[in-house]
Amino acid sequence: MKRGWLALTGMVLCGLGSAAWAADLHSVHAVYLVNMAHGLDQYLANRLTGEHVFVVVTDPKKADAVIAENLGENLDATLETIAPSPKPKEKEEAKAVEPPDAKGKGKGDPSAGSGSSLAAAFGGDTNNKLEHPVSNFSRSKGTIFLVDAKSRQVVWSLYIQPKGTESKDMDRTASDIVSRLKKDLNPKTPKAARAN
Repeated sequence: MKRGWLALTGMVLCGLGSAAWAADLHSVHAVYLVNMAHGLDQYLANRLTGEHVFVVVTDPKKADAVIAENLGENLDATLETIAPSPKPKEKEEAKAVEPPDAKGKGKGDPSAGSGSSLAAAFGGDTNNKLEHPVSNFSRSKGTIFLVDAKSRQVVWSLYIQPKGTESKDMDRTASDIVSRLKKDLNPKTPKAARAN
């Protein structure tokens, strides 16, 4: 009973996952590399093109995905260049302002007690308008992210700490990253499937 329920749950989750997460590693063909510490982006470009894994582009607008070593404002700016976020529609003209009641509060004022909508309860605007948005992601050392340009989803990541900052160390790290990427792009078929 337990095994059957788990299989059914897995099928449902797989079905939901494929519908909700359209971006995947196999949809990436052209990548843009964001500047990385110690020139790792240059070594990665060399390995990615030399081993024919992805096309590396110098124009971010031609990229399907971005490879970066950190998530945050800089990456968001690059992604906005590639695929700008849709602009919110212009807000409609404000409805006619009702005259204030005897206490000087309008009917739409949240302190007036109307509470008819969420926007009214929060002062009329529920958008986050921080002047300097705070990122939950700090600069990581050793993590590489492949982010889909349109959906802004991280479709692949890898933690790999370079052994050093010398040229041979950075090239070795780039080689290891590309090897893992190739492995994840072409997973081996399980033995049971090959037998059929």
